[in-house]
Amino acid sequence: MTAHEQIEIELKFDVAAGRPIPDLTALPGVASASEPIEENLDATYFDTENLDLADNRITLRRRTGGHDEGWHLKRPAGAGGRRERQVPLDPDDADPATGIAHATVPAELLEPVRVHVRGRSLSPVAVIGTRRQITEARGDDGLLLAVLCADLVTARSLLPGGTGQTWSEWEFELVGENGGDTDLLGPAEELLRGAGATTASSASKLARTIGAMPGHRSTKPLPAKPTALELVITELSRHRDQLVEWDPAVRADADDAVHQMRVATRRLRSVLRAFDSVLGGAARDTIGDELKELASVLGVARDAEVTAQRYAELLADENASDALRAALVDEQNRRYRRGLRVAVTGMNSARYFALLDAIDEYLVDPVAGPDAERPAKKALRDAVDASRRSVRKAQRRLAKHDRDTEEWTEQMHTVRKKAKRLRYIAEAGATLGISRHKQVGATAKKIQSLLGDANDATLSRELLAEVATTLSSPTDAFVLGRLDAREEERHAEALRRYDAIADDL
Repeated sequence: MTAHEQIEIELKFDVAAGRPIPDLTALPGVASASEPIEENLDATYFDTENLDLADNRITLRRRTGGHDEGWHLKRPAGAGGRRERQVPLDPDDADPATGIAHATVPAELLEPVRVHVRGRSLSPVAVIGTRRQITEARGDDGLLLAVLCADLVTARSLLPGGTGQTWSEWEFELVGENGGDTDLLGPAEELLRGAGATTASSASKLARTIGAMPGHRSTKPLPAKPTALELVITELSRHRDQLVEWDPAVRADADDAVHQMRVATRRLRSVLRAFDSVLGGAARDTIGDELKELASVLGVARDAEVTAQRYAELLADENASDALRAALVDEQNRRYRRGLRVAVTGMNSARYFALLDAIDEYLVDPVAGPDAERPAKKALRDAVDASRRSVRKAQRRLAKHDRDTEEWTEQMHTVRKKAKRLRYIAEAGATLGISRHKQVGATAKKIQSLLGDANDATLSRELLAEVATTLSSPTDAFVLGRLDAREEERHAEALRRYDAIADDL
């Protein structure tokens, strides 16, 4: 089945049954309004037993009737909108006696929410029938700008103890590229409220049907004087949310998604390690180990992605043969695709879902360490100082080795990793609204980046040497030599810049 996706931006209001809608031509830019178009819609909503989708403001339904009947997945999008993905119906996936859908949810809709559903099953949680009258608002050129849906809703919760209810509501939905012209929202709200509309009692039909929505597991604001434990849980929650946000993007092979998800795993692990006296329990160490493994799995695809981009840029102005481009760029792109498939397979595993569950459980019920009740600012100061000392110690050991030897390279990796951890810890100061660690974090980031650049250039030269043994063209050999010289200079320049800031910590 083919999925279709769009941005939905709408206003929702409660209204008395039978209330006449206002004249939409009173809205700026609206030249005409259609006669009401009537549709009868019947929808079955799905969720897990724990309402994991509703908990994350996501709805999944199978709807019959209307111009857009099918499976619909709605997820939060920017600027208060919703991202809606649709898949056509399979006509044989409902019980003919009850009309309630029972078929497997289409993979195109399940994959984007797998990070929330995990290994749990989906089942019907509500059935909602809507008698809808649609009024279309069009501009001077006849272009559809928005629709006003006057809905009479009959709903029944399928949860234990659930009941039925009926109500009326208006939905004013924009139509157009990227969700439509948001300048219409303000005048539309004023017009509809003037016609008798009131603030909607629930965010969605499903929310009203099943009752109060579960508390969304998002980052909560810190109190005025937070403890170390409150700071750490806030930081872990923030990075957990980032991991969860990038999961569907990785599955969809979105640009930079693997990188961002990998960063989120590393940030989580850095916080766990840096504040080990604030947190306790075996779960902390288990989560840290599993995050390390996840970052490693994502790293295969990420490294290949970076290498492919690197060689594409290096070859942009070179007279390279198709064979050389294939050996350098195409092969790395193939390696990326293989790595991505392995990563997504891992992200569909019970092990990955167990990690996500463990993080969620630990955030709800963390094990407090001996420093849990210390003031957050003091705990952060000590963590930054300890991490900075660790970087300096690693730098002193690095200086004892001859540059580019095996021992130097291994120690360089240590410095780079420790600098990255220092950067992530220092950046937690922004959560507390303090800037005293900002410069330390910025310097650590530069050290991490420059040593990473030096390492990337070394690895690139090794790969160029390998490719040189497989090609016989003199022209390609000349190009490879030029590339090697450029990478050698990149390596040297990165280390020169590192030397200039190495003592700034």
